[in-house]
Amino acid sequence: MSQEIVLIVGVGPGLGASLGRRFAKAGAKVALASRRLEPVQEIASEYGASAYACDATEEKSVLDLYAAVERDLGEPTVVVYNASGRVRGSVLDIEVAEFKEAWDRGCLGGFIVAREAGRRMVKRGRGTILFTGATASVKSYGKSAGFAVGKFGLRALSFAMARDLGPQGVHVAHVIVDGGIHGPHHGVETDKPEHHLLEPDAIAETYYHLHAQHKSSWAAEIDVRPWAESF
Repeated sequence: MSQEIVLIVGVGPGLGASLGRRFAKAGAKVALASRRLEPVQEIASEYGASAYACDATEEKSVLDLYAAVERDLGEPTVVVYNASGRVRGSVLDIEVAEFKEAWDRGCLGGFIVAREAGRRMVKRGRGTILFTGATASVKSYGKSAGFAVGKFGLRALSFAMARDLGPQGVHVAHVIVDGGIHGPHHGVETDKPEHHLLEPDAIAETYYHLHAQHKSSWAAEIDVRPWAESF
């Protein structure tokens, strides 16, 4: 891992921070990106990562991010898209602008970030691209259209890229986080007991092992959930 350069887009105090911590622990150079620079700088300082501001829904912002990371650290060999967009409510009540913003963050941003990663990795013949999914990637509930549509789309993107780029040496995988994540983050308030919540450091371990998989047994998708969660 000492020669790996890991870029994580969509970093907050929960899973994003844990992902950076796990790869940094393994000796990788880690770049953390979020829409706002100050919070991600605080997280990056914990384990010596580099921090960047990026709006993943804007192509120029993503291109600028890659240029900055390549200048400071080198070309990313592992890219994780961990951002998402969410608007709660019935389809009858969601405004077009709200729906579009959630879809842009949940799916369009993943496309732009992963496309740029893929373009670079295919040239080298190696690399890993990982997407963060959710229960909503495979189940759409009554008031979840403003979240699930983006997550369904991101999953479709991941499988298309896995089939396209896998034969070219690039491992693409989608992680379904099937449940709430422990901690005051993730954008969801929950009254579930702790044993029904996923620990972000434990989820990050799964991402790390996905990257470490031998190419003879690459996984295209994996789902994680608490031992007590029904599914």
